[in-house]
Amino acid sequence: MRSTTADRKNDQSRGRTANALPVAVIEIGTSSIRLAVAVIKPDRGFTILDSFQKAVTLGKDTFTRGYIEPETTEECVRVLRGFRRLLQEYGVADERNITAVASSAVREAANRDAFLDRILIATGLDVRVIDPAEVNRYTYLAVRPALVAAPFWKRADTLVVEVGGGSTETLLFRRGRAEAAHLYRLGSLRLRQELEQAGSGPRIYEVVQNHVDRTVAQIISSVAPLHSPRLVALGADARFAASRLTSMRNRQELTPLDVRALSKLTAAVLRLSPDELVRRYELPYPDAETLGPSLMVYTRLARALKLTRLLVSETTIRNGILAEIAAGGRWTEDYRRQIINSALALGRRYAVDSKHARYVARLCQRLFHVMKKEHGLDPRSELILTIAALLHESGAYVSRSAHHKHSLYLILNSDLFGLGSEDILLTALVARYHRRAHPQPTHEYYGQLDRPARIRVLKLAALLRVADALDSGHLQRLRELDMTLQDNRLIIQAANAGSLAVEQHRLQEKALLFEQIYGTRVVLRST
Repeated sequence: MRSTTADRKNDQSRGRTANALPVAVIEIGTSSIRLAVAVIKPDRGFTILDSFQKAVTLGKDTFTRGYIEPETTEECVRVLRGFRRLLQEYGVADERNITAVASSAVREAANRDAFLDRILIATGLDVRVIDPAEVNRYTYLAVRPALVAAPFWKRADTLVVEVGGGSTETLLFRRGRAEAAHLYRLGSLRLRQELEQAGSGPRIYEVVQNHVDRTVAQIISSVAPLHSPRLVALGADARFAASRLTSMRNRQELTPLDVRALSKLTAAVLRLSPDELVRRYELPYPDAETLGPSLMVYTRLARALKLTRLLVSETTIRNGILAEIAAGGRWTEDYRRQIINSALALGRRYAVDSKHARYVARLCQRLFHVMKKEHGLDPRSELILTIAALLHESGAYVSRSAHHKHSLYLILNSDLFGLGSEDILLTALVARYHRRAHPQPTHEYYGQLDRPARIRVLKLAALLRVADALDSGHLQRLRELDMTLQDNRLIIQAANAGSLAVEQHRLQEKALLFEQIYGTRVVLRST
C-alpha cells in the first residue's frame, strides 16, 4: 500500500513535532526533482534554509511514450539518493520529517506503481502522488500571502495559472473568493511535440500558436465574465521570464511583467532549439524544452484578457506543502471558506435555491456537532456534509425528476475548488442520498467504496435527510431551534413556529435512515 492511516497521521503531526528540527519537501516534477529544507516556527510559519534542484526527463517519458523508461527511473533514484545524503547533513534523517510528492508526470505514467516501488526500495522514500485538487490546495497555500497582500485582491477577479509539462491548471477567484479550479490538457511538453512535428520554417510559430489559442479560448469561456481581471503566472518558466525582464525578486510579492516584453522574449525563445537555449541561458535541457511553449501560453492568455501586464509569483508548490506542515496538516479556516465559496458559486450556476441550501447546511452543521460522539467523524467530514447540503438540489437544474441522481452527476463532474477526487465522490454520494432510496451495495459508485467510506456516507446522508426535512417547504420557517440528545432520542424543539405538521410528516419519511444508523429517534416539537 502506498499510504496508510498511520502515515497520514504522521504527516499531519509533522508540523507539531518538528519545531526544533528541519523538515524537507521533495517534489518530483515534470522536468526536475526539487528539494526544500525548512524549519517550522512556533508561530506556524516556516523559514526555508536551502533549496536544490536536479533535472530529469520524467515528463518527456510520460507525455511522449505513456510510461517512465527504466533509465529515467534509475536517474531519479540517483538524484533522490543524493538528496537523502544532503538531508543527513541537515539532520533530517527520519522519514517522518520528509514529505515526498509526485505530480502529473508520475500520476499519468502507465507504470507509476512500479516506479514508486523502485523509489521506495532504493531510497526509503514513500512518495505520494498528488491529484490535481491537492495541487490546487498547495498552490493556493503557497501564493495566498502574496494575493492577500495585493491591493486588487478584494476588488478584482484573479486568474492564477500554471503551465506544466502535461497540463495547464487554473484557479479562479472573484474578488477574493474562490470560484473554480480547472485542468486543461495543454502542457509545455505536449506543445513541444507539436513544435517538433511542425518541423522548421516560418509557419512553425503559427502552428503552435493556433493550438494554444484553442485552449486559451476554452479558458476564457470558462471564467467569463471577469471584473477588472488580474493574471498571476506560476511555475519555473514564468519565473525565468521575470528574471530576464525585471529586477524584482521578492517571494512575498507579485512581480509585474510587461506583456509586450514577454511576447518578444517568447518569440525569441521559440526561434531557438533546446540546445541553443541551453547554451544561451545556461538552462538544464529539460527546462529548455518546455520554456518556449509555456511562455506562449502565458502570452496568449494575457493578450486574450486584453492585459498590458501580468503578475509572476516567485513561490512554489513546496511553499504550499510547508505551509500545510506548519499548520499541523489541518486545513485552515480560510481554506475551508474558499471551498465553501466555490460550492456556492457552483450552486448559483445551477440555479440552486441558495436560501434553502444555506439553511440546510447550517442545520447539518448543528446536527453534526450534536451527534459528534455518536458519529465520531473528523472536521473534513463536516466540510463534506456542508458542501453536499449546499449542492444537494443542484440536479434540479437538469430535471426535478430524480434530481438527487442528477446532483450526483453534476457534483462528480464539477470544477469545485479544493476538494480531491475522493472527497468529491463522497460529497456527491451524500447529496445523492438526501432523498428516496437508502444507500445500497448495488448502487453505482457507492458499491465501489470500501467499508469505512460507505459508513461515512451513511452517517452524513442520515444527517442531511433530517436537515432537509426541517425545511421541506423552502421557507426557513424554523428560526429558533434547540437540539438535544435524551434517552436515545434527538429532541428538536422549535420556538414560535406555529403548526409543525408538515415538518413532522416529512421527518417521518426521511428520518428512518438516521434512526437506523444512530439508533436514535427524531422528535420535533414546539415550545
